[in-house]
Amino acid sequence: MEARSPFTHILVPTDGSETSIGAGRLAIQIAVTHGIPITFVYVVDNAIVDEIAEATSKTAKMVHQELEAKGRRYLDYLSRLARDRGLQTDQVVRHGMPHGEIANLARERNVDLIVIGQVGRRGARRIHIGSVAERVIDYAPCPVLVVRHTPARR
Repeated sequence: MEARSPFTHILVPTDGSETSIGAGRLAIQIAVTHGIPITFVYVVDNAIVDEIAEATSKTAKMVHQELEAKGRRYLDYLSRLARDRGLQTDQVVRHGMPHGEIANLARERNVDLIVIGQVGRRGARRIHIGSVAERVIDYAPCPVLVVRHTPARR
């Protein structure tokens, strides 16, 4: 008798950091093992857009476009890695609060595992905004695997 996978669809948020790319690689390994699709998501954080626009001479629209283009490059990279392993992939760009957008997308797509990298923040900024991974855990409709370190390449 064939064992049935506990997972049917994985969601991987990425921000382009080394840890989030490592989480994407681990998620690809899990998806290959279980033969399931994977969705990659990048969220353009509106608060960050406003901060960058205020600190530079760029308009919010320009910053938004730049961040979205950067996010699409990260999504393309991870999707290419997954497709090279024979996986069905999907890419989504969202705008808003990252943890809320990630949790909402998980609900909409009936995702049953989120694999997310943890980016270490220290000091007052962490206390003030909290970690996206920690907030995803609080709001997610499914289990969340938090990857603290980049897994070794195989």
